[in-house]
Amino acid sequence: MYFDDLKIGMTVDTEPAVIEKEKMINFARTYDNIPLHTDEEYAKKTPFGKLIAPGVMSFMSVWAKYLEVDFFGEELLAGKSTKIEWLKPVFADDKLSGKATITKLVKRSNKNGLVEVTIEAYNQNGELVLTDVTEAIVKCKMS
Repeated sequence: MYFDDLKIGMTVDTEPAVIEKEKMINFARTYDNIPLHTDEEYAKKTPFGKLIAPGVMSFMSVWAKYLEVDFFGEELLAGKSTKIEWLKPVFADDKLSGKATITKLVKRSNKNGLVEVTIEAYNQNGELVLTDVTEAIVKCKMS
């Protein structure tokens, strides 16, 4: 979808992403190898009481589902930035659903504009577990 066709407040819901325990531990061992994510005995002694998923994995699981229903399609030129805020822990077998909303539009030139998309991810209990604000550069229609 072209920049010119986007409106603030447009939303899209994603399919749920399941945080599989084995994938969670493998991801953690590769990218975030701390005991809170990889050592069940250690995790039992934390305030969480069990392993929690790495935050980046939680986000990327929702992001992958968002890309399946992406607003921009072939009109996406590039990503510019992202800011993730983790609000609640995510555990193995949690099911995360996302809601993406266009929250800002800035036309940069006749060729492209900057689109801010805010993604909210909720667990199976309806609790907001993370938010992400991503900026993308999107093509304008050529006049």
